Amino acid sequence: MDIETFRNYCISKKGVTEGLPFGPDTLVFKVMGKMFALAALDKVPLFVNLKCDPEKAIELRETYESHILPGYHMNKKNWNSLILDGQINPSLVFELTDHSYDLVVQGLPKKLQQELETIK
Repeated sequence: MDIETFRNYCISKKGVTEGLPFGPDTLVFKVMGKMFALAALDKVPLFVNLKCDPEKAIELRETYESHILPGYHMNKKNWNSLILDGQINPSLVFELTDHSYDLVVQGLPKKLQQELETIK
């Protein structure tokens, strides 16, 4: 998967913004101001971090041990790093991106969740 495909998928989600708060090499996607995905723009193949349920994170790391790793520069309990070199099916990448987005939305204060609901 290339960065444009990943980026387009992320920004198509409701309430998402993108930015470069950590410098020009890391594209960060936020929902209602909270990070749910990061992409390393200076890595080939594409390298992304996604939030993940801790139990699911362990299962994924065991199943895809050379392509899904504990989150680089992130809380390793709650984040995974994915190496997108074609070995992980794009549908799984999209599913894990949705999972990350949903986890962050669930953790938002009720006021922000309600605000997100009103966005078209």
